[in-house]
Amino acid sequence: MGLTSASTGSNLLNENFTLLKDQADFTITLAGNPNVGKSTVFNGLTGMNQHTGNWTGKTVSNAAGQCTYLDKKFLFVDIPGTYSITTHSKEEEIASDFIRSDISDATVVVVDATCLERNLNLVFQIMDITPNVIVCVNLLDEAKKKKIKIDLDLLSDLLGVPVVGTTARKKKTLDNLLNTIYKVCSGETAMCPKKIVYPDGVTSDEIPSIIIKHCEEICDKVCSFERSDYTSFTRNIDKVLTSKTLGIPIMLLFLGLIFWITIVGANYPSSILSNFFSWLQEKLIIGAKTIHMPEWLSSMLILGVYQTVTWIIAVMLPPMAIFFPLFTIMEDLGYLPRIAFNMDKCFKKACTNGKQMITMCMGIGCNAAGVCGCKIIDSPRERLIAILTNAFVPCNGRFPFLITIATIFIAASFTGFTASIVSTLAVVCVILLGIIMSLLISKLLSHTILKGMPSSFVLELPPYRKPQFGKIIVRSIFDRTIFVLGRALSVAVPAGLVIWIFANIGIGGSSLLSIVANFLNPFAKLMGLDGYILTAFLLALPANEIVLPIILMGYLGGTSLSNLNDTFAIGNILIQNGWTILTAINVMIFIVLHFPCGTTLLSIKKETGSLKWTALAFVLPTICGVLLCMCTTLVYNIFV
Repeated sequence: MGLTSASTGSNLLNENFTLLKDQADFTITLAGNPNVGKSTVFNGLTGMNQHTGNWTGKTVSNAAGQCTYLDKKFLFVDIPGTYSITTHSKEEEIASDFIRSDISDATVVVVDATCLERNLNLVFQIMDITPNVIVCVNLLDEAKKKKIKIDLDLLSDLLGVPVVGTTARKKKTLDNLLNTIYKVCSGETAMCPKKIVYPDGVTSDEIPSIIIKHCEEICDKVCSFERSDYTSFTRNIDKVLTSKTLGIPIMLLFLGLIFWITIVGANYPSSILSNFFSWLQEKLIIGAKTIHMPEWLSSMLILGVYQTVTWIIAVMLPPMAIFFPLFTIMEDLGYLPRIAFNMDKCFKKACTNGKQMITMCMGIGCNAAGVCGCKIIDSPRERLIAILTNAFVPCNGRFPFLITIATIFIAASFTGFTASIVSTLAVVCVILLGIIMSLLISKLLSHTILKGMPSSFVLELPPYRKPQFGKIIVRSIFDRTIFVLGRALSVAVPAGLVIWIFANIGIGGSSLLSIVANFLNPFAKLMGLDGYILTAFLLALPANEIVLPIILMGYLGGTSLSNLNDTFAIGNILIQNGWTILTAINVMIFIVLHFPCGTTLLSIKKETGSLKWTALAFVLPTICGVLLCMCTTLVYNIFV
C-alpha cells in the first residue's frame, strides 16, 4: 500500500498519512543524500514501484509504504534526498521538518559506500537531532568494483549506532536491514550515538569544517582502497562526455540518435494502427447505418470524436513507446547530470544554472512534468525562470507534427536512410532553437522583472550504473507513456466535438472554422502561415497532438480524415492548400515557440500559485514565435 503526500511546514500529516501511521506499529524515516539508492531501498522494503532517478531532488515529496516483519507492521517514509538539513532548498526543508517532528521511531540514513566520507556529514547532522539512527551503507556492489572495502563493525563502533551493508537492487540483502530496524524499534539494540563534541566558543560557520574533519578521520580508519581500472575508466569517460570541446556535440549526437531511432521506428507501428482504426471506422459507419443512427450524430461521433482520438493514439503511441524507454536509459545510466554540467556555463551567462537543462530534458517528454520538476532548483528566482521557459522546448506531443513536416518538406529531395537523417537534423535544429530562445529569454528575465545573479549549487555526477531494463520498460510505459497518452486522450473527446462543431456548423453557408480562419488569415499571412494553421493552434490548446488533424479537417471541409498515416497523402493536402518551404519552416518554428498546452498551464498555476506568472508563461513563447515567423517571412520575401 502506498501514498505520496506533500509534507512541508506544519502540514506534516495529512488525513491519509495519519491513517497509515495509526495502522502501523512503528514509523521509519529513510533519509540520505541524492543518488545513494535510497528510493531503491524504499521500494525493496515496501514493494512499491516509486520512480527513481540519478539527479538531485528527484524525490520532492514524502512517499510512504508499509511492510510486515515478525508480526510487526512498519510504515516507511522516504523523504527527499538532501546533502544537508540546514533548509536552503525545498528538499532540505521537507527532510528537516520531518526528521525534527518526532513522527518516526527510527531514522535510517542511507549512505553511498563509494563516497562514504561525504555522506557521513548528513549522518552526524541527523544524530544531533534524533538518537535512534541506523546507518545503511548501500551500493556495496559498486564499492567492490572500485576495490573499496569498508569495515562495517568498526564503523558501527565509531558512530555508536547500528551499521548495515546492503545492495538495494538485491532484495535479499535488505533482510538484515529489516531485522536491525526491528531490534532498534523493539528496544533489543541499545542506542548510544557518539555525537561530535564541539569546543567551547565554536561558531556556526566553523561547525561544517569540524564535521568534515571528523568524517575524514573515521573514513581513514574504516575504508581501504585499491587502485582499479574501473575508477580510471569512469574518469576517462567523463573527460570525454564533459569536456569543453566534445561535451555539447556528444550531447547533441545522443539526442539526435534518440530522435532518429524514434522517427524510423515509429513509422511501421503508426501505419499498422492507422490501418486498423480505418478498418474499424468503416465497421462503425456500417453499424451506425444499421441501427439508423441520425447522420449528424454518427458524423459527430465517428468523423469528429473517433477520428481525433484514433489519430492521437496512432500518431503518439509508437513514438512515445520508443522515445521514453530510450530517454529513461540515459537517465538510469547517469548521463542527465552530465548534460546539466555541460550546459551550466551557458545557463550561468543567462544568470541561471545548469539544473534548468535537466528540467528542459524532462520537458521533452512532457512540459507539465518539466514544470513540476523545477522543484530541484534551489533558488526561487531561478526556479521561476525555469518554469516560465520550460515550454520553449518541444514536448513529445509536438514531435509527430514536427517529424511529419520535416519529412514532407525538409527531406523531400531525399529517400530512405538519408531522408530520415535529414528529418532528424531538422528536428534537432528546431530543438536547439528552443534552447537558444530559452537562454535568451532567461537572460532577459534576469535583467528585468526577475533580476539577480546565478546561484551556486551542488551538482553530483553519479557513477555510471547498469540500467535496470525491466524497471525501465515498466516505468517508461506506465509512468510516462500511459500517463501522457491518457492526458492527451482525456482532452481528445471534447476537442473532437469542438473540432467537428467548428468544421460542420456554420453561418451563411460557411463553417465556424472557415469564419475564424478567414478572420485570422491577414495576420497569419504576416507570419508566413494561413488562417487555418493559426486557428488549429488556438483550438489545440487542450493538447498539441491535435494541431495537424484540425488543419487537415479545415482544408478538407469537415470530411473524413483518411490515410492519416500516409505522409505522402498529407503532403499533397498541404501543398494543394498553398504550403511552401517557407510555410513549413514557419510552422516548425511556431510548433516550438507557442503557448503551452492546457495541462502545462495548470501545472504552472499550481507551482507558482499566480495567474500573473501563468499568463506570462502563455505570452512569452507566443510573442517569440510570432516575431520570429514574421522576421523569417520578411527575409524570405526580400532574398527569394
